[in-house]
Amino acid sequence: MKLRYSSTSPYVRKTMVSLHELGLMDRVELEPTNVWDPETDISLTNPLGKVPALTLDDGYILYDSPVVCEYIDALVPGIVLFPQTGKARWKALHFQALGDGITDAGVLYLLEGRRPENEQSPKWRERQLNVMMRGLDALENEIDELAGGPLTIGQISVACSIGWLMFRFPDLDLLASRPKLKNWYEAFIQRPSMQATQPTE
Repeated sequence: MKLRYSSTSPYVRKTMVSLHELGLMDRVELEPTNVWDPETDISLTNPLGKVPALTLDDGYILYDSPVVCEYIDALVPGIVLFPQTGKARWKALHFQALGDGITDAGVLYLLEGRRPENEQSPKWRERQLNVMMRGLDALENEIDELAGGPLTIGQISVACSIGWLMFRFPDLDLLASRPKLKNWYEAFIQRPSMQATQPTE
């Protein structure tokens, strides 16, 4: 399998953490990809122009991170990041959606801030910041559900989202007013899979 990736993408990190946790890193060829490079050919792999994109051994291509992660999870019997049925499944998907949604808002907030100042919309940035804050507040309130039970894609998604926010917006100090979430995150990032996938410029 071949994975198109970027070391700064939180969606890629979610995939890489899953690969580490599942013991599948040695089955994947990594192809660095800068989707913002005008010369990139990422659209030949993923018409949406995004990473991660996983090319299977038979040439079939999967994207984006929820699909890629569920596929690789299915390759390993006995290790389940995506529970198959019942409340455990919906809880994992709930937190995956919440983590990815916070990240989505963070990406929009970042990109808007990179536009020429006279083209930026302060109201749009504020909207995205409010989405991030509400999402983090929800995680603080739901910490017992997030922390309970075995490792799932929900926990991975949330941790990768928080890690990216702290990487991109260190001045916001997003966990200062969310002590339960901060304690959970600081413990979670000690996992070898998280240590091996820290974002770099």
